[in-house]
Amino acid sequence: MSLAYTPDTVYAPRQAHVIVVGNQKGGAGKSTVAMHIIVALMRMGRRTGVIDLDVRQRSLTRYIENRSRFISGQSAKLASPQILELHESRDRSLDAAEAADESGFHAALRRLSETCDFIVIDSPGGDSYLARTAHAWADTLVTPLNDSFVDFDLLGDIDPNCPEIVRPSIYSEMVWESRKKKALAVRTPIDWVVLRNRTSASRIEAKNKQRVGAALKTLSSRIGFRLAPGLSERVIYRELFPQGLTMLDLDTEGAAGEMKMGHLAARQELRDLFITLKLPGLEGEPLKF
Repeated sequence: MSLAYTPDTVYAPRQAHVIVVGNQKGGAGKSTVAMHIIVALMRMGRRTGVIDLDVRQRSLTRYIENRSRFISGQSAKLASPQILELHESRDRSLDAAEAADESGFHAALRRLSETCDFIVIDSPGGDSYLARTAHAWADTLVTPLNDSFVDFDLLGDIDPNCPEIVRPSIYSEMVWESRKKKALAVRTPIDWVVLRNRTSASRIEAKNKQRVGAALKTLSSRIGFRLAPGLSERVIYRELFPQGLTMLDLDTEGAAGEMKMGHLAARQELRDLFITLKLPGLEGEPLKF
């Protein structure tokens, strides 16, 4: 099943709210976080589209393909989003390639904006023109971060002799440039939310978790992001991938499974995350998951 999209050249209108899930390091759980945000939005009755820019790994695309197969095979009453894959230009001219990437991205936004209330974009790891373009169009930027100083280095450099932040790092600077670019283009801000992902309840990890939390709190006020409640490390997230399911689907006809205490705790973590995002048009609306 091919989900590739060949764009036209029409500039995208500003209609749907754009959520970019971005992190320059791999292994932070971007696609899993993105998929749970997508399903949460659909459970809330919002028309949701997806752009997968991570065309090498295609984790989010495969997640949604698995979901479509599960729905078809099990006759499950589950919603599935509209998804577009956007490939980077192979033009040898850098200027021509960047122009093609930007035009294609705008066209994909335009296409989804015609039918969607929200567009969720899975941005690739690493630094690319297409990733920077996506960040500059974000209304909400969600950055999952593994709960360790190895991943903290993505946001800021720590003085090894004391727990002080020396300076913002490369990704933080890229977000800053994206904010300036968006402010000049459409005069609206980017709401940046950093999510502590795969947190551990182990007592051994407690001290490190506390130190990471304190450093993130300090850095958040310095470079301007909000902290979201963390999602715990759970095997269930990986187990649901082959079916294309999320923790929010397990009470749905055709996908219902045994709900254990850990599953209930995970769903509450996802509710807390969704509330923290403060997405437009959802304020005060009861959660439907």
